[in-house]
Amino acid sequence: MVKRVLVAMSGGVDSSVAAARLCDEGFDVVGCTLHLWDYPESGPGSHARCCAPEDQYDARRVADMLGFPHFTFDRRALFAKNVVEPFVDAYIAGETPSPCTTCNRTVKLRELFDIADKLGAELVATGHYARTTDGQLFAGRDPNKDQSYFLYATPPEMLRRMLFPLGESTKEQVRAEAVARKLPGAGKGESQELCFVGDGAGAYTRFVEERAKPRLRPGPIVDESGQVVGAHDGIHRFTVGQRKGLGVVTRGTSDEPAFVTRIESATATVHVGARSDLGATSATLRDVVLASDVQLPREALARVRYRHTGVRAVADGPSRPQSDLEGPSRPQSDLEGTSLRFVDGASAVSPGQVAVLYDGDRVLGGGVIAEVTR
Repeated sequence: MVKRVLVAMSGGVDSSVAAARLCDEGFDVVGCTLHLWDYPESGPGSHARCCAPEDQYDARRVADMLGFPHFTFDRRALFAKNVVEPFVDAYIAGETPSPCTTCNRTVKLRELFDIADKLGAELVATGHYARTTDGQLFAGRDPNKDQSYFLYATPPEMLRRMLFPLGESTKEQVRAEAVARKLPGAGKGESQELCFVGDGAGAYTRFVEERAKPRLRPGPIVDESGQVVGAHDGIHRFTVGQRKGLGVVTRGTSDEPAFVTRIESATATVHVGARSDLGATSATLRDVVLASDVQLPREALARVRYRHTGVRAVADGPSRPQSDLEGPSRPQSDLEGTSLRFVDGASAVSPGQVAVLYDGDRVLGGGVIAEVTR
């Protein structure tokens, strides 16, 4: 029996090739685009690649070329509530958010599976560079493009129904295939910015200021001894590890640049210091999701931000009854109090970012960094 699969289509190269490969494999493919955001700008390069009008058009063109139906669903209100508003709130609170993980967890996958059920699709596919086996998530083969980090919170019941057609491929292979197949949009560029913020210097700052101006507060910039060395117009302009745009140097030196080491939202204070001051010994996590066979304490490779190569860490927290380990495989959510001890230390660990735990290529789970001990 031919299985129906709902394919998430952004109009970009990755999702288009994913859909084409599924057609080759004989699946009953249905394309789905989620309209998440409206862009006030227009013209090439005015925004990042994702769900803008021309991208929705390209997704439809790919579906027409490959011969399967395509639907667009409006989820702008949900995206604004679950992703954009928390993104702004996080920067105002002195955190550095990871909105792509939030989007996958609270918008995209949830909505895709709901739509799949309504359309009678047994499977859901995306263009993520990741792999799944028996409800377990694994990194994509291409280390330069692996996107398993953003999917760490996907429950096994979803993973068992998911297909990642690009998981074994490199980006170069996928791009070449799109060109060879003459897929619409095969020559599109790839933005590294957030889909709803756009490109260009200062884009994040402007985005937050437009939506939270009454909540912005100026404050001091202080060095590691507590001496005021500068001033700022709002902590939303800074993130831990930032070096550029501070206008100050570390205390007692004239040639070493300062780095943001800590942001104190209660007093709107930005702390700066030397690169060596960025080191962290541990962190506590919130909104934790772990695979059901993960028992704490557990040593793992912890990636504390996307593109981070990872550091050795020991995760510890509430113990789990043996019945949980022997029961159905599913994530155990909200393990409040889970902590990470960095075996050899870690650098530029920022509250708001996500720490994802790996055992080799396998994703064990993760959580949002709540507090950092230096």
